Amino acid sequence: MKNQKVVRLVESALLLALATVLSLIKVLDLPYGGSVTACSMLPILLIAYRHGTVYGLFSGFAYGLIQMLLGFKNVLYFTTPLSIAAVIVLDYVLAFVVLGLGGLFRKKYSQEKALVLGALLTCVLRYLCHVVSGCTVWAGLSIPDNAALVYSLAYNATYMLPETLVTMLGASYLSRAVDLRGERPTRAKADGNARFSVLSLIGQLVAAAALVTDIVLVFSQLQNGETGDFMITGLANVNWIAFAAVTVVGAGLAVVLMLLGRRKKAA
Repeated sequence: MKNQKVVRLVESALLLALATVLSLIKVLDLPYGGSVTACSMLPILLIAYRHGTVYGLFSGFAYGLIQMLLGFKNVLYFTTPLSIAAVIVLDYVLAFVVLGLGGLFRKKYSQEKALVLGALLTCVLRYLCHVVSGCTVWAGLSIPDNAALVYSLAYNATYMLPETLVTMLGASYLSRAVDLRGERPTRAKADGNARFSVLSLIGQLVAAAALVTDIVLVFSQLQNGETGDFMITGLANVNWIAFAAVTVVGAGLAVVLMLLGRRKKAA
């Protein structure tokens, strides 16, 4: 029993360190907080899935403190103790503590479904934490007081949506390769029905390409061309028709390809 606790602590520490390293690999980094990373939340979800909610919440809290130290410049935008405390609690502590809930579905579903649902749940909860922070603490600073909730929803969605998709895809891929339910992770048994076909892979690439295009369409309008300053009001200048077209066509084509891939495997 004592050895098991030591193993859990060591494994959790290693996964926490991995999450921190992955958080430094940023595909996209917003000027007032928020980024798209290389699946940095997944290691914390694995702790929660393998060792339970208590380990997960504690690890999420520790991860949040580390992220606060790494992004301390965002805290320095504020001068009053109340606003500083609110940013720390909403954007760091609560936003990452919720990752400890990533193992809630372990006993109800298969490993892959449980991890993907856990990723979705925790990402939504993290998004809500950032939205509340945006429309309250950040209002008047990086987000206009007028329609603060709408701008906060949009701003935080620009990085949390791709971050959520990346985390869910990472959880799906990992669960197909590694069996995480035992005392020690082992290689998952080969299962032809669980493998991605070429069509499925192409479908995922199409979805990723559509996502990147959407991000470019949005972020190209969020920076002042002359001063280089971040300008959230630029959301009003985004070509939302093109955004919707890329999203619908990309998602539709990706779904069709993945469904065809599954039928091909079943045949």
